[in-house]
Amino acid sequence: MASTTEYDLSGRICASLDKHLALAILEFLASRASSGASADAIREAKLAVVEKTYMCDYAVDLYCEARQTKDVPEHLKKRKEEVLVTLNELKEKVAPIVDFLSKSENVKLLKSDRAQNMSFLQNEFQIGPSQVDALFSFAKWMYECGNYNAAHEYLYHYRTLSSHPEKNTSALWGRIASSILLQDFQSALDDVVKLKELLENDTFAPVQRQLQQKSWLMHWSLFVFFNHENGMNGLVDLFTQDRYLTAIQLCAPHLLRYLVVAVLVGKKRTRLLKDLVRVISQERYEYSDPITEFVRCLYVDYDFEGAQEKLEQCAFVLEGDFFLIAKKDAFIEAAREQLFSQYCAIHKCIDLEALSKQLGMQTEDTERWLVNLIRGSRLQASIDSGAGTITIKNQGLSSYEQLLEKARGLSLRTFSLANNVMLF
Repeated sequence: MASTTEYDLSGRICASLDKHLALAILEFLASRASSGASADAIREAKLAVVEKTYMCDYAVDLYCEARQTKDVPEHLKKRKEEVLVTLNELKEKVAPIVDFLSKSENVKLLKSDRAQNMSFLQNEFQIGPSQVDALFSFAKWMYECGNYNAAHEYLYHYRTLSSHPEKNTSALWGRIASSILLQDFQSALDDVVKLKELLENDTFAPVQRQLQQKSWLMHWSLFVFFNHENGMNGLVDLFTQDRYLTAIQLCAPHLLRYLVVAVLVGKKRTRLLKDLVRVISQERYEYSDPITEFVRCLYVDYDFEGAQEKLEQCAFVLEGDFFLIAKKDAFIEAAREQLFSQYCAIHKCIDLEALSKQLGMQTEDTERWLVNLIRGSRLQASIDSGAGTITIKNQGLSSYEQLLEKARGLSLRTFSLANNVMLF
């Protein structure tokens, strides 16, 4: 039986996250490890991360908790003093532009043309490029201090004023992180789309850098997609694009876990399963877990007992995953439907008791579950309670669905060709 830590991806995920985003995952792990060596290790990990930020008071609290003392160490006192000194210096530098931006009537005067905005600020308010650059530094400092609201606002204004390509991209990363930490997931999604466009237009960057940034974007976007109402479709749309699927295979095969969950839970996207199964089979020796193995057992080996065993393990994996714990029930339900669908493709008349064992359910629960499937028009079948059997009617693909399947096969061959070209 899998444990909640055996397939823990927290370390891999945090390696591709900003420090503040990583803290959210560490907080989740801390809430699940109330005592013992594991809890102590997580506290130390949190302290190590926070000490790299400018959240000095939080670092002091964590230090005193971890060391069980009230004495604040000198290095933390000194760091707080240094942070406050730099913060005051930055406040002086940005005072003119912050004062300008604090008035809504002034902000309305800004146009979409950045060069025109800079000329206007220089001529009318004596605000030049140095103050705009200071605004970027100030916003970044606010973010590191944990003032995400201020960082989010100032980074937005910076992007309306600055034409510096690298800092504009960095500001967009900062806005995404700030939006996530403020739980403004619609704003975060909007900025994910903008950042995706920027990365795709950066075609002259080294291939390794392009792959790495796409990998980072997918990791950061997990916070967005698993908290947005249309997140599962959004995740599938992003992760299955050729260049992003290549980045998954080359840099982060563990992201296949989240793609599998999104495809199964977003039931309208299950048509992608055949292509996904091919990728899972290719990457099996690089990465596998009960979630990916469930799909492989079901669609490659047609091993129903193995799939059921993996499904039982999936529950433990989902419970220990920061992003997936809220999708546990939906995934188990969707996985049972897929298991049943595959079982029906082989058996026309099925014994309810045998089916219950395959689904890991009681016979009565299985019968009620099947009735709900039939009522929901997702299954063409009839149940004979007296005989304890269910008879499946033929459910062939429509012409439209057959056309989609052929188109997806062509898309996969195109992806494979493009992948080989990138490798050379």
